[in-house]
Amino acid sequence: MEDTDDVVLERDGHEEDGVSEEELDAVESKVDAKVAKLKKELDQCRIERQEHLDGWQRAKADYVNALKRFETEKLQAAGLGVAKAAKALLPAYDALERAKGTGDLPEGFVGIVKQLEGAFESLQISPIDSVGEAFDPVRHEALGADPTTKKEEDNLVTAILEKGYTLGEVVLRPARVRIAQFEG
Repeated sequence: MEDTDDVVLERDGHEEDGVSEEELDAVESKVDAKVAKLKKELDQCRIERQEHLDGWQRAKADYVNALKRFETEKLQAAGLGVAKAAKALLPAYDALERAKGTGDLPEGFVGIVKQLEGAFESLQISPIDSVGEAFDPVRHEALGADPTTKKEEDNLVTAILEKGYTLGEVVLRPARVRIAQFEG
């Protein structure tokens, strides 16, 4: 903003100082023009300020959203790591469980089974126990069918052939089951 158009107008009430009405009108119009110019500049500054404020608020919202997204992705990555490790351990755990069921498991290995069970529990890994429940294709893999004469037993799980597991609400491995099939 240049100050070359600055006009200083001082009135002391003395008409006899030799200032004519036309000169006063000219000075007044210069002052009005300067005021209009300053108002226009002020309006432009207000518009720019609002644009900068809006941009800053958008950037702040983007930053907050990015932080939330990063936190969610971090938790998902941790969950995927747990799921991958659990999937790798499940076959060994199943073998130990089968050996324990037959009584062929040495005493030291029973402690290992208990440690694995404790680790699975702390990681929220749970077996899918669903004998008598309705078949769910997300949680179950049907490997066979058993005939039933009762309509209400149709599609119920009758036996678990291999345990399935969940990590929280996510199915790590579906249970391999036999289901009832109505033959009426």
